Amino acid sequence: MSTIIIYTILTLSIIGVLSAIILYFVAQKFKVYEDPRIDLVEAALPGANCGGCGYAGCRAFADACVGKGELADLFCPVGGNDTMSGVADILGIEAIKKDPRTAVVRCNGTCEHRPKTNIFDGAMSCAVAASLYSGDTGCQYGCLGCGDCVTSCDFDAIHMNPETGLPEVDDDKCVACGACVKACPKTLIELRKKGPKDRKIFVSCRNMDKGAVARKSCSVACIGCNKCEKECKYDAITIANNLAYIDSDKCKLCRKCVPVCPTNAIIELNFPPRKITVSDEATVETAKPIVKAPDQTTAEAKAESSEN
Repeated sequence: MSTIIIYTILTLSIIGVLSAIILYFVAQKFKVYEDPRIDLVEAALPGANCGGCGYAGCRAFADACVGKGELADLFCPVGGNDTMSGVADILGIEAIKKDPRTAVVRCNGTCEHRPKTNIFDGAMSCAVAASLYSGDTGCQYGCLGCGDCVTSCDFDAIHMNPETGLPEVDDDKCVACGACVKACPKTLIELRKKGPKDRKIFVSCRNMDKGAVARKSCSVACIGCNKCEKECKYDAITIANNLAYIDSDKCKLCRKCVPVCPTNAIIELNFPPRKITVSDEATVETAKPIVKAPDQTTAEAKAESSEN
């Protein structure tokens, strides 16, 4: 009986040793080599795992940086140029600087400009509302105001304004991760280049209806009149589908397109007040109503009474 137990133990031991040897050689054959620089690059990243870089997370982005060996098409919007400079130092390559960007909401259809025609009684979700109907106003392109963009932001950079019913972006907190862009079913949110002192000029409208129809549904809708396009000297404005668009990479922030817009669809943010020129003062003076001086009016009244 003891002999059988000994043989059993020896047999199992031999099988275990052979299995370990086989597993060792299989592991060596199919092992995946991982560059140790991936860990260094991942440590240099902010660790937000927001997906703004286009990858599933910081680890995947670090793997892409090491694997490609160049940073031409790779950029971390949360870390910005400083983080990418650190990544470039680790990899021994040159970093390509990019202009910082921020999210803007291309809709100015407040309750004043775009009155509601019905009330949505359902799940408070833009995705749900957009799949059910065109919206609670006459503009089928406007903001639905349910706040999907607010929920999607991990950086507390966007909030709903209770007075206007529209989302507003905090430039100081926005990292241009693009989560709100993906969350908006109406494609109203766009990542645009940050100008000096966060100055921006953009067409705050996505209505592609013809001018009369668009203006009827929203008083500040773009009507595609081409006036802004003709005014721009930098070829930064294009008209397509009855809608004007300003390219933030070409725009020089001269603001000349803003006053020519007949519907005030072009928004300028964080600019100083405009200076009144001599021509503007002359226009204002001409527009003022003519009012007679009190003594002159009294004299004329006395003259008329004496004649009578």
